[in-house]
Amino acid sequence: MTFAAGVAALVCALCVDLTVFYARASVETPGVPVRLSVLWGFALLRFWALAAATRLTLGRVRRLLLRVITAHSLLPAVFETGSTALYPGEEAGGRCGRLADARCWLLFVAASLSAALFWEVTIPDSDEDAAAAAREQKKKARVQFLRVVKLYRPDYPLLGGGLVFLTLAVVCEMSIPFYTGQIIDILGSQYQRNQFRSALLFMGLYSLGSSLSAGCRGGILTCAIGSFTCRMKLQLFGALTKQEIGFFEVTKPGDITNRLSNDTVRMGESVCLNVNVLLRTFIRTVGMITLMMSLSWKLTLLILLETPVTGLVQNIYDTHDQRLQLAMQDSMAEASEAVREVLSNVNVVRSFNAEQHEAGRYGRSLVKTQDLKTRRGCFRAVSLLVQRLTGLCTQVLMLYYGRQFIQSGQMTVGSLLSFMLYQSDVGTNIRTLVYCVGATLKSVGAAERVFEYMDRRPVVSTDGTLRPDDLSGHVRFNRLTFAYPSNPDRTVLQDLSLELKPGRMTALVGPSGGGKTTCVSLLERFYEPQAGEILLDNEPLKSYDHGFLHRKVAMVGQDPVLFSGSIRDNIAYGLTDCSMEEVQEAARLAHAHDFIQQMGRGYDTEVGEGGGQLSKSEKQRIAIARALVRRPQIIILDEITSSLDTESESEVQQALSGLPDRTLLVIAHKLSTIEKADQIVVISGGVVEDRGSHQDLMEKKGSYYKLVEKLFAE
Repeated sequence: MTFAAGVAALVCALCVDLTVFYARASVETPGVPVRLSVLWGFALLRFWALAAATRLTLGRVRRLLLRVITAHSLLPAVFETGSTALYPGEEAGGRCGRLADARCWLLFVAASLSAALFWEVTIPDSDEDAAAAAREQKKKARVQFLRVVKLYRPDYPLLGGGLVFLTLAVVCEMSIPFYTGQIIDILGSQYQRNQFRSALLFMGLYSLGSSLSAGCRGGILTCAIGSFTCRMKLQLFGALTKQEIGFFEVTKPGDITNRLSNDTVRMGESVCLNVNVLLRTFIRTVGMITLMMSLSWKLTLLILLETPVTGLVQNIYDTHDQRLQLAMQDSMAEASEAVREVLSNVNVVRSFNAEQHEAGRYGRSLVKTQDLKTRRGCFRAVSLLVQRLTGLCTQVLMLYYGRQFIQSGQMTVGSLLSFMLYQSDVGTNIRTLVYCVGATLKSVGAAERVFEYMDRRPVVSTDGTLRPDDLSGHVRFNRLTFAYPSNPDRTVLQDLSLELKPGRMTALVGPSGGGKTTCVSLLERFYEPQAGEILLDNEPLKSYDHGFLHRKVAMVGQDPVLFSGSIRDNIAYGLTDCSMEEVQEAARLAHAHDFIQQMGRGYDTEVGEGGGQLSKSEKQRIAIARALVRRPQIIILDEITSSLDTESESEVQQALSGLPDRTLLVIAHKLSTIEKADQIVVISGGVVEDRGSHQDLMEKKGSYYKLVEKLFAE
């Protein structure tokens, strides 16, 4: 749009507006109904005339300009209608109603611009993409909120009881100012004992009812929140335990713990408490406005004019406060990071004599944070000052007009006192109501994070159903290609094929990082290969039932993990139908029964946190017993003798020698363990480089021979 077009549009709009404005003043209308009808008719005519003139000159009317036109066209009608309502005995509108002049026109222009500015600040325009994203976010928040409400279904009786007590508490609380005004009227006029006692009795009963109902409501809602939180924690924990191992590698433990311990609590509390506050505030606001209208509808309209002003101030404050708060959080995080770096690398700081430098860096972060806190505090003080001044001006106007209404007999002193008691809370309630509508939807942010994990489907499926009665334990790795989820660009296994025969021992050897442990992880179904498959008795591994597979495939690691509890609990870990006889039989096979019996409480001996009360050899034999009690067909041993002394290694070897009918897969770096294997497979760089017996591979003098020279030399 050119400058000339803008000037032409402005001149045209001024001419049309002034013409309609003065035309209204020249029309004589007898009677209030006719006058108001003509008034609003001219307001609509003025709006369409201004909109048409602007559209013809500019071609397109922006939303902000349309708001200015709307407010500018309707304000004179609103002004004169309000004057007629407040002063029914006088000619409506004062000077602006009787004779339109330039001062009134300028007053309406300024008022309309202020109204449009308030609208723009509170509900700003946005581009279509941002608006669509905001609508989608609100829609998603509503869906999440309704889902939380449905999850509260077992607690509906408690929530219903809480709603009943909430309503009773609000009704009783609102009745107290009403009877307070009655008591003032009784005391101010001719004293009547019966009326005074009756008003005092009802006031006391309503006070007692409000207190009892509020207490019952709080107790019932606390019980409902506790029950809901317990269910959500259990459901989330169940969903987390079903995730694949790769999920825990790419997800921070702190994030998981936070969602399980904090977000579930915040999810229940925020939604329930926000709805509680929203309903309570809504009922109180509607009730107070109704009672205020019954006392004086004119004063009520006057009081409600404060709401847009305080809403504008609050909106401006919230916008700036949020920006300052985010900046302050970043500054505090920067200071914390400086402290963490220094404390974790204090030796480097000391060696480079950088103590003063780090102290200065930390000090600058603190000064920046303090500056932001000061700015935030000053802005809050100004906001509170403006709100207090607005409230004070409203109260002055209320007292001024209240005095006039008392003198004219439209109100009593007690009615004015009751009105003032209601007015002191209605503004706060309206602001709380507006805040709670948004806060209720924002509160489902914690629920969204919880639902993200609850709805996640594990990459490694556990939906298999195959449970054969007879399992030989024949395993084939068929052209496997695999990369870990935490590092998908690095291929760990490349087209690897391998066979584990029933009743035989296969040893995997090779340099660290070659892919040996990855083969074990895939056999345990911790991960899903990107290509290829693993067959167990000629059936895909994923087709087996999850529980059945992990009873038939057991693993003992280099550093076995024991849980707090007794030895018996650790051997029977994860089994619900394991008898004491089976536990003892597995311990005998693992050569653990003798040392367990020598302990003070036998199988009831506490192992301590992480098995800290046992030696490493004892922990490994208990881990072997934990694997054998499941009667597995395939046993995986990962470096279980690497850090044992000769005697302990001999005991573990004896425990394994009694398993001739099982398929054994061993990863080891000790020659004494490897050379006893029926098949030795050399894996390096994710591929099989060599395979055969110890004697055959030594005669070939290939990669295995070199490993023996470098790694297995004793």
